[in-house]
Amino acid sequence: MMRRIAVLDAPSNLGLRPPTATSVPGCAKAPGALRDQDLIARLGARDAGCLTPSRYDPGDWRPGDGVAHAGAIAAYSRALAERIGAIIDRGEFPVVLGGDCSIVLGSALAMHRLGEAVGGRIGLVYVDGHSDFRHPGNASYVGAAAGEGLALVTGRGQPDLASIEGRRPYFRDVDVVVLGVRAQDEYRLDLQAAGIVTRPVPMLRAEGAARTAQWAHDQLADCAGYWVHVDVDVLDPAVMPAVDAPDPGGIAFPELELLLAGLVDTPHCLGVEITVFDPDYDPEGTYAAEIVGTLAAGLAPVTTPETPPARLLPTQPSATGRGLRSVREPAAVPASATSAPAGTSTRPGATSAFGPVSAFGAEVANVGADRASARAGKASNAPRRGLSSVAGMGVEAIPVEPVPAPVPVPTPAPVSGPTEFGPAPGDEDLPTTEAAASPPAPGREPEDPAEGRGATASAPLPRTPEPVGPPPSAGPGRLRRTPAVEPAAGTAATEVDAPGTAAEPA
Repeated sequence: MMRRIAVLDAPSNLGLRPPTATSVPGCAKAPGALRDQDLIARLGARDAGCLTPSRYDPGDWRPGDGVAHAGAIAAYSRALAERIGAIIDRGEFPVVLGGDCSIVLGSALAMHRLGEAVGGRIGLVYVDGHSDFRHPGNASYVGAAAGEGLALVTGRGQPDLASIEGRRPYFRDVDVVVLGVRAQDEYRLDLQAAGIVTRPVPMLRAEGAARTAQWAHDQLADCAGYWVHVDVDVLDPAVMPAVDAPDPGGIAFPELELLLAGLVDTPHCLGVEITVFDPDYDPEGTYAAEIVGTLAAGLAPVTTPETPPARLLPTQPSATGRGLRSVREPAAVPASATSAPAGTSTRPGATSAFGPVSAFGAEVANVGADRASARAGKASNAPRRGLSSVAGMGVEAIPVEPVPAPVPVPTPAPVSGPTEFGPAPGDEDLPTTEAAASPPAPGREPEDPAEGRGATASAPLPRTPEPVGPPPSAGPGRLRRTPAVEPAAGTAATEVDAPGTAAEPA
């Protein structure tokens, strides 16, 4: 993606109840503790400063009084939305350090403003050990905004928080994905009734963190982009006890790293917030160091240069002398090295059941097999069948003009099968995948099959939508305005593009 990260501190603890009658929640110290572990340097990030909240003072709040600190939280959310919006306007990737989960109101407000500006909906991936879905409709009273964050951003709760600037809801229920919630969560059935999709820890662990990230991305395919909320209490207390409400049955640091990497490895991820780490329970800084290490690895895809999609690469002549749009073949790994099912995206350089996978998760044309297919087609004088040259589109390529077959060299005795110089009599109509390979052209070294360029042609891929990248008109944040649309038949670009012409972006 090659976006610069900007780290913004949001040390608000206004959304939590006091731990004791004489103390305040320690999560306001989290940004400083994480910075002490060289977070800025390890992310290679710009320091975007700190937005200081108002004083924590619950006063004489009593159950039934509504959400504590509601006025202060609403004011802080407006200011935080401004700061997040300014970072995105610079083309940067915001990483917001909370603070408690009430800071999601500020990021939600920023995303709603952004969605309105680009004419699209923004989604939310809510990675949390708790659903945070308490609201007046399912609880006797409300009080701490951090325990009601998801309910508030989906329009449930008192209007001064759920409808800031008259925007309600900030996220539609169908545009929210909840990951890492405990199987025994009190409000899981309410989430299901609302149509909010969830993947609790048992399902996440059974499917794997990387596949779960891809699944979450797929659930939000109709959105222009999405925001990621991460509460570190999604981790098991055995590895992360420094939170205000530890709950057994969470995930481990390596799983969170994989989940983060999968969620941010797309231009449609607009930013991340980290919440609820409490340094008061981490006097030695051990857990802060673990969090920073996980963030440094999990957010690495944001700043890693990616291979551009194949449709944007310059053309290069193929073995037939025609221009190919797919001219780069990622180094493939064995199919057994990845657990992703056929058709799901993996990291760049992986393979699916159909072939190499591009950095955008779509199958790309195997150029080596394409060239071998061209030679085999010439040898059999049969129409060539192969892949479309646009990544991710498995359509039949336009046949090349028939080329006279080479004259067979006489052999001492007739044979019934194909010879090394061409097809045997009666085998001219064999499909390309069964045609014999032609000899190497004069002055040309034979191709080494070990390099992955054998003489057997690839079968056509099934038709799949071309990956949709951010349109250049979307402005900062690299948003897309519309969901992926399957190309109409007959409109897909193929190898008939003129040699030496650059491919047009989709």
